[in-house]
Amino acid sequence: MSTVRAPLWRLIGLVRPHLPRIGLAGVVAGAAELAGVALIATATWLLAQAWHQPPLTSLTVAIVAVRTFAIGRGTVRYLDRLVGHDAVLRALADVRAAVFRAITPLAPGHTRLRGGGDLLTRLVSDVDAVQDLILRVWNPVVTAVVVGVATVGFTAVFAPEAALVLVAGLMVAGVLLPWLSMRVTRARAGGTARLRSRLADASSDLVRGAADLAAYGATAQAVQVAESEAARLSGAQRQDALIAATVTLAGSVTAAFTVIGVFLSAPDLGVMTAVLALTVLVAFEAVAPLPQAAGRFTEVTDSVRRVVALLDEPAVVPDPDQPVSLPTGDSRLTLWDVRPRLPGRVDEGAGVTLDLPSGRRIAIVGPSGAGKSMLLSALVRFTPIAQGTVTFGGVDLVDLTQLRGDDVRRAIGGMLSDAYVFDTTVADNLRVAAPEATDDDLRAALGRAGLENVDLSDRVGEDGSGLSGGQRQRLLLARALLGDHRILLLDEPTEHLDNETADAMTADILAATAGRSLILVTHRLAGLHALDEIVVLDGGTVVERGGHAELLAADGYYAHMVGRELISMEGRLLTP
Repeated sequence: MSTVRAPLWRLIGLVRPHLPRIGLAGVVAGAAELAGVALIATATWLLAQAWHQPPLTSLTVAIVAVRTFAIGRGTVRYLDRLVGHDAVLRALADVRAAVFRAITPLAPGHTRLRGGGDLLTRLVSDVDAVQDLILRVWNPVVTAVVVGVATVGFTAVFAPEAALVLVAGLMVAGVLLPWLSMRVTRARAGGTARLRSRLADASSDLVRGAADLAAYGATAQAVQVAESEAARLSGAQRQDALIAATVTLAGSVTAAFTVIGVFLSAPDLGVMTAVLALTVLVAFEAVAPLPQAAGRFTEVTDSVRRVVALLDEPAVVPDPDQPVSLPTGDSRLTLWDVRPRLPGRVDEGAGVTLDLPSGRRIAIVGPSGAGKSMLLSALVRFTPIAQGTVTFGGVDLVDLTQLRGDDVRRAIGGMLSDAYVFDTTVADNLRVAAPEATDDDLRAALGRAGLENVDLSDRVGEDGSGLSGGQRQRLLLARALLGDHRILLLDEPTEHLDNETADAMTADILAATAGRSLILVTHRLAGLHALDEIVVLDGGTVVERGGHAELLAADGYYAHMVGRELISMEGRLLTP
């Protein structure tokens, strides 16, 4: 039980400012249902008395009461919806804000390790489950308690024996059946949630990978996988629906036997026998949602547990409680024997040592998996550092009591691996780096990136699908340049481009970064002679370093890379 209580207490803490509204929503929901019970009881008594044709004056109070309860029920029902949804929307806003605040320091490290469908489920379905906790669990429980107590008390006034029968029926329908529903749902909820997450992952892969699937003729296979996951989820949901229908039937049977019991317990009350019977029947309508509420409570607690797990996820690189100010003068970046900490790996050996005074430009090259991108990720505090020291302007970046991650990324940053293009306009994509930039600033950045002919109002599509490969990379370069980082990081800016386009873009990068501190990670070697130093990484270790001419003369790994690139270029030139 404690494993359920702890996440719920965390959730209550998140929505504490809204608890008075949530409590009021439950009370109003109970009052609306109670008005309906009172309407049925009064109308039944009025009809039964009218059959005897008494003087109209003796029915005046009942007639007025029926009208009052009818109008009041509609009014209170409207207030129920208004107050309940107002409380829910306010609470959801706070929960979503807390989840986004929790996710922000996890990106991109931890969030990349989670499936896209799983993370989307947590952000949408699991957070939305909070509204069910209020509207489909809390409100029905309060309503059932209010109506049950009032109905038992009203029945006890006229027939104590009938009240005992009613209590027994309500205990079965309002306690036993919900308990059984909760047990069954708890046994099945985990499997259903996993199936839903797997379907979300399969659907996400099918949508995001549509082009690649079509290119390799694998679309039908991917669709079959998604359909299989959908069929499994559908089967599980049908079983859940069958269980719910069985519980509903049991509740209806219990209500019928309770009404019969009330008739048999109070046979000599005349008109009040009919009144009590119909009142009991209406009271069970308030109790009927409790089994579904209990089942939903179990599902909601699983959702709450997943949300709280996300909230409690430790930051990859935590921020200090009392950070120091970012250095404003010296922008020298130095690395001594630095190795990033890789998930699931323990790397040992010499790390990377670099000295980057202001205005110096360095290229980092090497085979795939050499640790180039992870090194840049560590410099911007997305990845922890396993060994070594990094200083910026004399301040230690590895010492987590020093600088905030956001401050580090304002000074050191740019175009990192897996950079994303948002499905909006060119201008909005650029303003991610500089929200206050004017249109002239944006056009200047596009010009430096060699993208002068693109209109700021053009929409670029999801992840730049409306742009060519070269345009997409140049847009990302323009955004990096616009960020005005004191040390610019560019991670594979020519990735996925043909060699001619890549070489042209490299030339534009070198022209645009003249006089700026730059660390360029690239697999293309053309134009690197213009940089101050080239560092060759392999397995996280520096195997070669120096200028372009110096490394060619050394006839080592770099020289062989250049030779293979030249042979590849000659082969393309000789191909008819």
